[in-house]
Amino acid sequence: MTEPTGPLKGLRVVDLTRVLAGPTCTQMLGDLGAEVIKIERPEAGDDTRGFAPPFMPNTRESAYFVGVNRNKKSITLDIAKPEAQAIVHQLLESADILVENFKVGALAKYGLGWEQLKEKYPGLIYCSITGFGQTGPYAPRPGYDALIQAMGGVMSLTGEIEGEPQKVGIPVADLFAGLYGTIGILAALRHKQATGQGQQIDISMLDTHVAWLANQGMNYLATGQNPPRLGNQHPNIVPYQVFPTADGYMVLSIGNDPTFERFCKNFGLEHLLADERYSTNAARVGNRALVTETLTALTRTKPTDEWIAKLEALKIGCGPINTLEKVFADPHVQAREMLVTMDHASGEPVTVIANPVKLSATPPDYRSAAPVLGQHTDEVLASLGHDAAAIAKLRDGGIV
Repeated sequence: MTEPTGPLKGLRVVDLTRVLAGPTCTQMLGDLGAEVIKIERPEAGDDTRGFAPPFMPNTRESAYFVGVNRNKKSITLDIAKPEAQAIVHQLLESADILVENFKVGALAKYGLGWEQLKEKYPGLIYCSITGFGQTGPYAPRPGYDALIQAMGGVMSLTGEIEGEPQKVGIPVADLFAGLYGTIGILAALRHKQATGQGQQIDISMLDTHVAWLANQGMNYLATGQNPPRLGNQHPNIVPYQVFPTADGYMVLSIGNDPTFERFCKNFGLEHLLADERYSTNAARVGNRALVTETLTALTRTKPTDEWIAKLEALKIGCGPINTLEKVFADPHVQAREMLVTMDHASGEPVTVIANPVKLSATPPDYRSAAPVLGQHTDEVLASLGHDAAAIAKLRDGGIV
């Protein structure tokens, strides 16, 4: 692992997370320069090590795990054992941040709950990421991405008009919780810088899901009416949706009346501008089906690439519906360096999705690929003063 260069260089994170929400948070901290020590169960490790296939090419490492655990050191500890708990406390003596996603109260059994640590480590920032938060009637429940998408309302908004509710195709509830956790940690670091005091950050997957209901949540609050599923259409803007073409589909995004006027004048629909059903966005929203039918007859007349070229020349929002193969081959995605190839402990290089945060002075760095299980156990324990004999004894006792 090379030396960090990011803005969080010098910070130590004790990572007691697994699966996706917590590891997303700690990987972001690691990308920004923090030293992240990931504590995993001996022999088993993070659950996502077993979320496979697929494995990374020529390795036995799951693609899932490799995607959210770079820039971390892996040590194995059985925190149910007092000797392992003592090692966690050794790490906390020099740690700035602890991130965990255990069920509410679970870490207290091992003396590692917030209430047990806050007096001993007054500067510690303790981030807890759970399904439903530390308080409230659902606090004891486990949280899962699809469950949160369902309970948080997004599934009621996603899917075809006459179809069944659909979850989003990636685990957005986990990802948003992890990113909100990072935001909370950065805010807590600023508070600690000013006061010297740490604090607990309570991140609920359900809270974060409700928070990003965004315009649809506000549509409900403004009207008291549950927004209907609209498939690929926008609830507040028309036309802003998927349209069929002669050889496939495209997204057409016309965000205002001047753009709609420009579209009509350039594609033989100027007569629509005199029709009050089309003349304003509010009118088009009220006549959604008519507008969709009218434009569909037009968009079917040309192939996707021809539409994209013509619309881009007119500065009208549009785009193809790319497969992931096309996404990663896209020249803009490549120019933005959104793929990174890293050396891996298996001896095989691994290609991962890059950090999207572009910082001009202290950009994210890529020091090490996701570790193999326990890769850094001896190194970290040695840094805490354990000699080879002591480490061997811990290993023989199943503590590490």
